[in-house]
Amino acid sequence: MIARNRCSRSLKYAYVSWERFEAIRTMVSSNVPTGRHHGAPKHGDALLAGLIRCKRCGRKLTLRYSGMENHIPRYSCSRAWMDNGGAHCIAFGGLRVDDAIEDALLGVVGPGAIAAATAAAEGARERRDQVRDALSRDLEAARYAADRAFRQYDAADPANRLVASELEARWNRALAHAAEVEGKIAMHDAATPAPIADPASLGVLASNLKTVWDAPTTDARLKKRIVRTLVHEVVADIDDAASEIVLIVHWVGGAHSELRLPKRRRGQRNSTSADIIQAVRQLVLIASDDLIAGLLNRNGLKTGNGNRWTRERVTSMRSSYHLPVFKPADDGIEPWLNLSNAAKLLKIALKTLRLAAEAGEIEAFHPLSDGPWIFARASLITTAAQSIAERARQNPRYPTGSHPNQQSLFSSTT
Repeated sequence: MIARNRCSRSLKYAYVSWERFEAIRTMVSSNVPTGRHHGAPKHGDALLAGLIRCKRCGRKLTLRYSGMENHIPRYSCSRAWMDNGGAHCIAFGGLRVDDAIEDALLGVVGPGAIAAATAAAEGARERRDQVRDALSRDLEAARYAADRAFRQYDAADPANRLVASELEARWNRALAHAAEVEGKIAMHDAATPAPIADPASLGVLASNLKTVWDAPTTDARLKKRIVRTLVHEVVADIDDAASEIVLIVHWVGGAHSELRLPKRRRGQRNSTSADIIQAVRQLVLIASDDLIAGLLNRNGLKTGNGNRWTRERVTSMRSSYHLPVFKPADDGIEPWLNLSNAAKLLKIALKTLRLAAEAGEIEAFHPLSDGPWIFARASLITTAAQSIAERARQNPRYPTGSHPNQQSLFSSTT
């Protein structure tokens, strides 16, 4: 195969090996989304686009996105309807399916992550050594050409000025080329190679593979390339009797595995736990949706569909259950306070107020075990609250905290 690149003055030819040409042609063919190939990875988040096939009719499932931001995938076998007006075979949501494929994939990749990272580092070092060897051979050839040009110029008759001038020009060009190659070698040697991570660091990276995979900065196309490297095809069906999605994963190595996922029945709704709703009902008194999502995740709580909480999911849940949103008071006098602000108002230590709240001496809410205490400002001006503050000041066993004018370096919501 000959690739032509037109330059400013001449036409240069670059050659590739026949094996490289075949690899390029195979890659181009596989990127065409036909019945035989899964197509090139696109920007969408769905992992199985072009890889999943219907068990009932053998056609590939189509993909569409829904939701407010068009980020929720759904797989459906609709080619018969699109081509011939036939009936739909199967359809199901893609979030749960993609999560199952991710878990299976990371379970396969995880044990070999350290070996793969070590091999990649060794490969990078070998490629660097190969570049250095190639530059050394180029320098040897350039110096030989410069020496040969000098000998031709030295052997020429000085009286023949035209020949001597041409040979001198060739000698100068050869010297310039040798100097250019020497500069490339100097730049290559000066460049600091990427350090090879030690096995302990690679072990930490391998254990955090799930975190790297779920990071928002990880490109969806990279995930799809990894999936296409390990998964040949996924055959999907629905077990109506058990209300399950059945996935047969055909791995590239020839192994097969079956995954069964619960499918939501018609009319069934995965509702959020009543305890979580009650906790959010109290948390909105002092916290924004973003902070509430962090508190719920810190306590290991999940949505009705088993997902982690985000600001958008908290907002959606509040809207569904008609819960108010947190809004700071216009005059700065908040009707509800967390532990830090409540202790500052009473001028006592945080521990003193927390112990009093745990003992029931002062009214407070504690919706989450690992979360903030919530005090009503009205309860902090009662006789019981003032007696707690007075007792803390008079009894040395109860710490009264730091001076009220002293600023804290750490803000707390608990």
